[in-house]
Amino acid sequence: MYKNYIFDLYGTLIDINTDEWCDELWEKIAIYYGYKGALYTGSEIHRAYDKYCEYEKDIIRAEHPEYGSRVDIEIEKVFKRLFTDKGVEVTDDEVKTVCGVFRCFSTKYIRLYDGVIDLLDTLKAKGKKIYLLSNAQSSFTLNELNMFGLVPYFDGIFISSEHKMCKPSPYFYNGLIEEYGLKKSESIMIGNDYIADIQGSRDVGIDSLYIHQSISPDIKGRVNTDKVIMDGDVYKIKKMIVK
Repeated sequence: MYKNYIFDLYGTLIDINTDEWCDELWEKIAIYYGYKGALYTGSEIHRAYDKYCEYEKDIIRAEHPEYGSRVDIEIEKVFKRLFTDKGVEVTDDEVKTVCGVFRCFSTKYIRLYDGVIDLLDTLKAKGKKIYLLSNAQSSFTLNELNMFGLVPYFDGIFISSEHKMCKPSPYFYNGLIEEYGLKKSESIMIGNDYIADIQGSRDVGIDSLYIHQSISPDIKGRVNTDKVIMDGDVYKIKKMIVK
């Protein structure tokens, strides 16, 4: 059976609901920036944030045209630029704090799905290798992994913001495979996105398991795997692919 289990994070191991668009969030972020002397209204800082996110993406697209639209940025650069535009110098630690504040204010809830710890404990007990392949910001994700005690379970963590690319890019998948010396025939991808996780892994020759959750994208077409869990029951993953 499989030796390497590659997991998506949000919607697969962690159930999360965020809202990064509401006016109330940006009013709070503007207040926080104001504490540091960078004065914005909520709408001003939201527009500037969106502008600099696109600016950072354009830089990566120019550097790596082979990635196409599947690029990701380090959000820290955007939050720092929002200070420097107002003539305020901040340290890297202060920028990390802003990232944490933003994530807290924008998160409605966050929790592990039932069965996640049982699944990971079982894999470890059987000597399996566990990897994370996530479209995410490391400044958010590492805090949340630590919050739930998940870091020790992983033999490797591969986050899109650190590599400037994201799923379903084959460069992202192959980057994980190459960095940790994995054999594709011994590996399986587990995720809740039928394109990013399932089609992406299929395109590079890796088996997959699809688990549908309430935050999964609507399926338009076919889920290209024969391993499918449509009721979101994480306990079924162990029964289906762990031996």
